[in-house]
Amino acid sequence: MITVKKIYTLKPRTQVRKVSTLFYEAARNNLSKEESDIEYLKEVFNVLYGDAAKSVIDEENYARIDRFKSKLEQGSTDKILYEDISQMLLAVLGSEPSDWDFVTEHGELDGDRRTVLHHSLILDRLRSPFNVGSVFRSSDSFGVDKIIVVEGTASPTHKRSIRTSRGTTETVDYTEMSEDDLIEELKKTKRPIFALELGGKNINEFEFPSDGIAVIGSEEFGVSDALLKLCDSSLGRVSIPLAGSKGSINVSVATGIMLQAWFANETEERSS
Repeated sequence: MITVKKIYTLKPRTQVRKVSTLFYEAARNNLSKEESDIEYLKEVFNVLYGDAAKSVIDEENYARIDRFKSKLEQGSTDKILYEDISQMLLAVLGSEPSDWDFVTEHGELDGDRRTVLHHSLILDRLRSPFNVGSVFRSSDSFGVDKIIVVEGTASPTHKRSIRTSRGTTETVDYTEMSEDDLIEELKKTKRPIFALELGGKNINEFEFPSDGIAVIGSEEFGVSDALLKLCDSSLGRVSIPLAGSKGSINVSVATGIMLQAWFANETEERSS
Protein backbone atom coordinates (compact mmCIF):
# COMPACT_ATOMS: atom_id res chain seq x y z
CA MET A 1 0.00 0.00 0.00
CA ILE A 2 1.43 3.37 -1.02
CA THR A 3 2.23 5.73 1.84
CA VAL A 4 0.63 9.15 2.04
CA LYS A 5 4.11 10.65 2.11
CA LYS A 6 4.82 9.00 -1.25
CA ILE A 7 1.60 10.37 -2.75
CA TYR A 8 2.78 13.90 -1.97
CA THR A 9 5.89 13.31 -4.12
CA LEU A 10 3.81 12.60 -7.23
CA LYS A 11 2.89 15.18 -9.86
CA PRO A 12 -0.31 17.15 -9.11
CA ARG A 13 -2.60 15.32 -11.54
CA THR A 14 -1.10 11.98 -10.55
CA GLN A 15 -1.75 12.78 -6.87
CA VAL A 16 -5.44 13.33 -7.59
CA ARG A 17 -5.61 10.18 -9.73
CA LYS A 18 -3.95 8.14 -6.99
CA VAL A 19 -6.47 9.36 -4.42
CA SER A 20 -9.22 8.38 -6.85
CA THR A 21 -7.68 4.93 -7.37
CA LEU A 22 -7.35 4.25 -3.64
CA PHE A 23 -10.98 5.10 -2.99
CA TYR A 24 -12.03 2.97 -5.94
CA GLU A 25 -10.09 0.05 -4.45
CA ALA A 26 -11.69 0.71 -1.07
CA ALA A 27 -15.13 0.59 -2.69
CA ARG A 28 -14.21 -2.80 -4.14
CA ASN A 29 -13.31 -4.13 -0.68
CA ASN A 30 -9.55 -4.09 -1.20
CA LEU A 31 -9.44 -2.26 2.10
CA SER A 32 -11.12 -3.65 5.19
CA LYS A 33 -13.19 -1.65 7.62
CA GLU A 34 -10.55 -1.75 10.33
CA GLU A 35 -9.88 1.52 12.12
CA SER A 36 -6.37 1.74 10.67
CA ASP A 37 -7.74 1.53 7.12
CA ILE A 38 -10.35 4.20 7.79
CA GLU A 39 -7.70 6.51 9.24
CA TYR A 40 -5.50 5.82 6.22
CA LEU A 41 -8.29 6.87 3.84
CA LYS A 42 -8.81 10.07 5.81
CA GLU A 43 -5.13 10.91 5.40
CA VAL A 44 -5.27 10.06 1.71
CA PHE A 45 -8.29 12.32 1.27
CA ASN A 46 -6.45 15.21 2.93
CA VAL A 47 -4.00 15.16 0.00
CA LEU A 48 -6.74 16.98 -1.92
CA TYR A 49 -6.20 20.00 0.32
CA GLY A 50 -2.50 20.27 -0.53
CA ASP A 51 -1.15 22.98 -2.82
CA ALA A 52 -0.41 20.52 -5.64
CA ALA A 53 -3.95 19.15 -5.74
CA LYS A 54 -5.41 22.65 -5.48
CA SER A 55 -3.54 23.58 -8.65
CA VAL A 56 -5.59 20.93 -10.46
CA ILE A 57 -9.00 21.09 -8.78
CA ASP A 58 -11.31 24.04 -9.47
CA GLU A 59 -12.43 25.93 -6.38
CA GLU A 60 -16.09 25.23 -7.16
CA ASN A 61 -15.46 21.51 -6.61
CA TYR A 62 -14.29 22.01 -3.05
CA ALA A 63 -17.85 22.44 -1.72
CA ARG A 64 -18.51 18.81 -2.70
CA ILE A 65 -15.09 17.71 -1.46
CA ASP A 66 -15.85 19.31 1.91
CA ARG A 67 -19.11 17.33 2.13
CA PHE A 68 -17.23 14.12 1.39
CA LYS A 69 -14.65 15.02 4.04
CA SER A 70 -17.37 15.55 6.63
CA LYS A 71 -18.76 12.04 6.01
CA LEU A 72 -15.29 10.51 6.17
CA GLU A 73 -14.55 12.28 9.45
CA GLN A 74 -17.68 10.63 10.83
CA GLY A 75 -16.09 7.26 10.04
CA SER A 76 -18.24 6.34 7.06
CA THR A 77 -17.34 3.04 5.36
CA ASP A 78 -20.04 3.36 2.69
CA LYS A 79 -18.88 1.84 -0.62
CA ILE A 80 -21.08 4.25 -2.55
CA LEU A 81 -19.38 7.20 -0.86
CA TYR A 82 -15.96 5.84 -1.77
CA GLU A 83 -17.01 5.30 -5.37
CA ASP A 84 -18.57 8.79 -5.54
CA ILE A 85 -15.25 10.26 -4.40
CA SER A 86 -13.32 8.25 -6.99
CA GLN A 87 -15.59 9.19 -9.88
CA MET A 88 -15.81 12.85 -8.89
CA LEU A 89 -12.02 13.17 -8.93
CA LEU A 90 -11.78 11.52 -12.35
CA ALA A 91 -14.44 13.91 -13.62
CA VAL A 92 -12.41 16.84 -12.27
CA LEU A 93 -9.41 15.55 -14.22
CA GLY A 94 -11.56 15.04 -17.32
CA SER A 95 -10.29 11.51 -17.67
CA GLU A 96 -12.89 9.10 -16.40
CA PRO A 97 -11.67 5.74 -17.73
CA SER A 98 -14.08 3.26 -19.24
CA ASP A 99 -13.98 -0.32 -18.02
CA TRP A 100 -12.00 -1.34 -21.10
CA ASP A 101 -9.29 1.34 -20.87
CA PHE A 102 -5.71 0.27 -20.15
CA VAL A 103 -4.44 2.10 -17.07
CA THR A 104 -1.27 2.16 -14.98
CA GLU A 105 -1.07 1.43 -11.27
CA HIS A 106 -1.65 5.16 -10.68
CA GLY A 107 -4.90 5.12 -12.67
CA GLU A 108 -3.44 6.95 -15.70
CA LEU A 109 -3.97 5.78 -19.26
CA ASP A 110 -1.15 3.39 -20.14
CA GLY A 111 0.54 4.98 -23.16
CA ASP A 112 2.85 1.99 -23.48
CA ARG A 113 -0.11 -0.04 -24.75
CA ARG A 114 -0.43 2.17 -27.82
CA THR A 115 0.53 1.21 -31.36
CA VAL A 116 2.58 4.18 -32.54
CA LEU A 117 3.29 4.81 -36.23
CA HIS A 118 5.34 7.45 -38.04
CA HIS A 119 2.21 9.54 -38.46
CA SER A 120 2.36 13.13 -37.20
CA LEU A 121 -0.23 15.90 -37.09
CA ILE A 122 -0.04 19.68 -37.28
CA LEU A 123 -2.97 21.51 -35.69
CA ASP A 124 -3.13 24.84 -37.52
CA ARG A 125 -5.09 27.24 -35.33
CA LEU A 126 -7.93 25.04 -34.17
CA ARG A 127 -9.74 27.48 -31.93
CA SER A 128 -12.04 25.13 -30.03
CA PRO A 129 -10.50 23.30 -27.06
CA PHE A 130 -13.20 20.65 -27.50
CA ASN A 131 -11.96 19.95 -31.02
CA VAL A 132 -8.34 19.86 -29.85
CA GLY A 133 -9.19 17.34 -27.13
CA SER A 134 -11.16 15.22 -29.58
CA VAL A 135 -8.26 15.18 -32.05
CA PHE A 136 -5.94 13.99 -29.28
CA ARG A 137 -8.35 11.18 -28.44
CA SER A 138 -8.47 10.00 -32.07
CA SER A 139 -4.69 10.37 -32.33
CA ASP A 140 -4.20 8.07 -29.34
CA SER A 141 -6.39 5.44 -31.00
CA PHE A 142 -4.90 5.61 -34.48
CA GLY A 143 -1.15 5.60 -33.96
CA VAL A 144 -0.14 9.27 -34.12
CA ASP A 145 3.40 9.67 -32.83
CA LYS A 146 3.40 13.45 -32.32
CA ILE A 147 1.18 16.49 -32.61
CA ILE A 148 2.57 19.93 -33.40
CA VAL A 149 0.30 22.66 -32.09
CA VAL A 150 0.62 25.90 -34.07
CA GLU A 151 0.50 29.09 -32.02
CA GLY A 152 -3.09 30.30 -31.95
CA THR A 153 -4.52 26.82 -31.48
CA ALA A 154 -6.45 26.19 -28.26
CA SER A 155 -4.06 24.78 -25.69
CA PRO A 156 -4.07 21.02 -24.99
CA THR A 157 -3.84 22.01 -21.30
CA HIS A 158 -7.12 23.95 -21.43
CA LYS A 159 -9.56 22.25 -19.05
CA ARG A 160 -12.04 21.67 -21.91
CA SER A 161 -9.33 20.10 -24.07
CA ILE A 162 -8.36 17.83 -21.19
CA ARG A 163 -11.98 16.88 -20.53
CA THR A 164 -12.66 15.96 -24.15
CA SER A 165 -9.34 14.17 -24.61
CA ARG A 166 -10.19 11.81 -21.73
CA GLY A 167 -6.56 11.69 -20.61
CA THR A 168 -4.94 11.36 -24.05
CA THR A 169 -3.20 14.73 -23.89
CA GLU A 170 -0.81 12.77 -21.66
CA THR A 171 -0.39 9.74 -23.93
CA VAL A 172 0.28 11.53 -27.23
CA ASP A 173 3.48 13.56 -27.45
CA TYR A 174 3.03 17.17 -28.53
CA THR A 175 4.88 20.45 -28.87
CA GLU A 176 3.74 24.04 -29.42
CA MET A 177 5.41 26.23 -32.05
CA SER A 178 4.92 29.50 -33.91
CA GLU A 179 4.07 29.15 -37.59
CA ASP A 180 7.36 30.79 -38.62
CA ASP A 181 9.45 28.35 -36.58
CA LEU A 182 7.39 25.42 -37.81
CA ILE A 183 7.82 26.37 -41.46
CA GLU A 184 11.57 26.55 -41.01
CA GLU A 185 11.53 23.06 -39.52
CA LEU A 186 9.30 21.69 -42.27
CA LYS A 187 11.59 23.06 -44.97
CA LYS A 188 14.35 20.89 -43.55
CA THR A 189 12.36 17.67 -43.25
CA LYS A 190 12.31 14.92 -45.83
CA ARG A 191 9.00 13.62 -44.57
CA PRO A 192 6.07 14.07 -46.97
CA ILE A 193 3.43 16.59 -45.91
CA PHE A 194 -0.24 16.71 -46.84
CA ALA A 195 -3.31 18.67 -45.80
CA LEU A 196 -6.78 17.49 -44.87
CA GLU A 197 -8.58 20.10 -46.90
CA LEU A 198 -11.37 20.65 -49.40
CA GLY A 199 -10.54 20.30 -53.08
CA GLY A 200 -8.12 17.42 -52.65
CA LYS A 201 -7.91 13.82 -53.73
CA ASN A 202 -10.66 11.47 -52.56
CA ILE A 203 -9.59 9.80 -49.33
CA ASN A 204 -10.48 6.41 -50.80
CA GLU A 205 -7.89 6.93 -53.55
CA PHE A 206 -5.25 8.90 -51.67
CA GLU A 207 -1.84 7.26 -51.30
CA PHE A 208 -1.03 7.78 -47.63
CA PRO A 209 2.68 7.79 -46.78
CA SER A 210 3.96 5.27 -44.25
CA ASP A 211 5.95 8.12 -42.68
CA GLY A 212 4.41 11.56 -43.01
CA ILE A 213 2.83 14.69 -41.58
CA ALA A 214 -0.81 15.74 -41.96
CA VAL A 215 -1.90 19.36 -41.49
CA ILE A 216 -5.33 20.05 -39.98
CA GLY A 217 -6.68 23.56 -40.55
CA SER A 218 -8.86 25.82 -38.43
CA GLU A 219 -12.61 25.40 -38.15
CA GLU A 220 -13.39 28.52 -40.21
CA PHE A 221 -10.47 29.22 -42.54
CA GLY A 222 -8.82 25.84 -43.02
CA VAL A 223 -5.07 25.43 -43.50
CA SER A 224 -3.06 28.65 -43.74
CA ASP A 225 -1.65 29.60 -47.16
CA ALA A 226 1.93 29.24 -45.92
CA LEU A 227 1.43 25.68 -44.72
CA LEU A 228 -0.79 24.73 -47.64
CA LYS A 229 1.98 25.76 -50.03
CA LEU A 230 4.33 23.24 -48.40
CA CYS A 231 1.66 20.54 -48.72
CA ASP A 232 0.91 21.30 -52.37
CA SER A 233 4.59 20.97 -53.20
CA SER A 234 4.64 17.58 -51.47
CA LEU A 235 1.64 15.24 -51.40
CA GLY A 236 -1.03 17.92 -51.74
CA ARG A 237 -4.46 17.52 -50.22
CA VAL A 238 -6.77 14.72 -49.16
CA SER A 239 -10.53 15.25 -48.96
CA ILE A 240 -13.49 13.32 -47.58
CA PRO A 241 -16.42 12.97 -50.01
CA LEU A 242 -19.71 14.19 -48.52
CA ALA A 243 -23.35 13.57 -49.40
CA GLY A 244 -25.23 15.94 -47.11
CA SER A 245 -26.63 19.45 -47.26
CA LYS A 246 -23.64 20.85 -45.35
CA GLY A 247 -20.50 21.62 -47.27
CA SER A 248 -18.20 20.38 -44.53
CA ILE A 249 -18.08 18.35 -41.32
CA ASN A 250 -16.66 19.12 -37.90
CA VAL A 251 -12.87 19.29 -38.01
CA SER A 252 -12.37 16.75 -35.23
CA VAL A 253 -14.75 14.30 -36.92
CA ALA A 254 -12.97 14.77 -40.25
CA THR A 255 -9.60 14.24 -38.56
CA GLY A 256 -10.84 11.02 -36.96
CA ILE A 257 -12.01 9.71 -40.32
CA MET A 258 -8.70 10.58 -41.96
CA LEU A 259 -6.61 9.09 -39.15
CA GLN A 260 -8.51 5.82 -39.26
CA ALA A 261 -8.02 5.58 -43.04
CA TRP A 262 -4.30 6.33 -42.67
CA PHE A 263 -3.97 3.81 -39.84
CA ALA A 264 -5.87 1.12 -41.77
CA ASN A 265 -3.73 1.72 -44.86
CA GLU A 266 -0.52 1.32 -42.86
CA THR A 267 -1.58 -1.77 -40.93
CA GLU A 268 -2.88 -3.41 -44.12
CA GLU A 269 0.46 -2.84 -45.85
CA ARG A 270 2.34 -4.29 -42.87
CA SER A 271 0.22 -7.45 -42.89
CA SER A 272 0.46 -8.02 -46.65
